[in-house]
Amino acid sequence: MSDKTANERIQSEIDSQDVMLFMKGSPMFPQCGFSSATIQALSMSGVKFGSVDVLQDMEIRDGIKQFSNWPTIPQLYVKGEFIGGCDIVREMFESGELQQMFKEKSVKMEDVSAE
Repeated sequence: MSDKTANERIQSEIDSQDVMLFMKGSPMFPQCGFSSATIQALSMSGVKFGSVDVLQDMEIRDGIKQFSNWPTIPQLYVKGEFIGGCDIVREMFESGELQQMFKEKSVKMEDVSAE
């Protein structure tokens, strides 16, 4: 058992990466369609991101919902700011807003247009 509270652990994860996704499963093996769709949008944007599998830790799974005041998982954070869940990320990706936000926040991105 960790000495840190769930909120402290969540904040530590968010602070550890420019882009952090709290999801069900892992990027290689997402355990729900919403997590999978969010991974796809991030991958297609070419952004490097970290992830936390909330299925591995019930304190984090429950705590992230209170932390963000957002009822669903996945949850995306960029440079410490809560962005939203799957629907918001997908809409932002489709409109180009997600990629623009990554540029504005100076998030490291790979060139996904290269073959």
